Amino acid sequence: MSTLLTRRKMIRSAIAAMGTLSASGVAAYLANRYGLVPPDHGGLYGVGETLTYAAHRVLLSRHPLAREFSRSQISKNFPAFGTTLPRVLDYVQQMADGFEDWRLPVDGLVERPYAFSLAELQEFPPRTQVTEHICEEGWSAIGEWTGAPLSRVLNAVGVLPEAKYVVFECVDNDWGSLDMADAWHPQTLLAYGMNGGDLPVPHGAPVRLRVERQLGYKSLKYLSRITVTDSVKNIGKGMGGADPEAGYSWYAGI
Repeated sequence: MSTLLTRRKMIRSAIAAMGTLSASGVAAYLANRYGLVPPDHGGLYGVGETLTYAAHRVLLSRHPLAREFSRSQISKNFPAFGTTLPRVLDYVQQMADGFEDWRLPVDGLVERPYAFSLAELQEFPPRTQVTEHICEEGWSAIGEWTGAPLSRVLNAVGVLPEAKYVVFECVDNDWGSLDMADAWHPQTLLAYGMNGGDLPVPHGAPVRLRVERQLGYKSLKYLSRITVTDSVKNIGKGMGGADPEAGYSWYAGI
């Protein structure tokens, strides 16, 4: 009897596994058909990355806001992990001059490429939000961020219809990208202020990215260039950023 039960259990497990595989295949097909395949879709975890990304995009199609907190909930200690202070000569000189000569080029699939100064970014109607930074390493902290919504900057340069990704380069050679859904999201900021003051250097001064609906490593520091593109296949290893090249997910939705 025990042998029969074991065989039945094995058969049921096999059928369940086949069903799961079939469902994954169908889901992957639908994701590909509707353009919901992430740049890191290849490799061992490719199907899982695709299912996660596609499911989030479908379920969050109305683009809800990430939770915001009161100023009384701001963390007393907000670690500045993730990158060290860039030792690039140009950056060190810009920091010494208060970033007066710093510029952020925005180019690619746009009608009016432009290099914005810090003062020009501060002229956009600002947004201030108190949100939780959730790190993949297991810690979290709440901070207040002020900056220019990325959507306003993209509108200023005129994004072309074929755009699919926004790529961000950093002074310390870090880089990453967002799809247009997160690029247009109202909480996605080019942040130049933190907790009521200027953005501190350890947190990415003069301007860092804030992507509140994804894990902390997507909120890149020390921005140096933004490029709008229809593909990331020919950038780096074609996975959409330095983090997925190192084994992290390109889409880190929470």
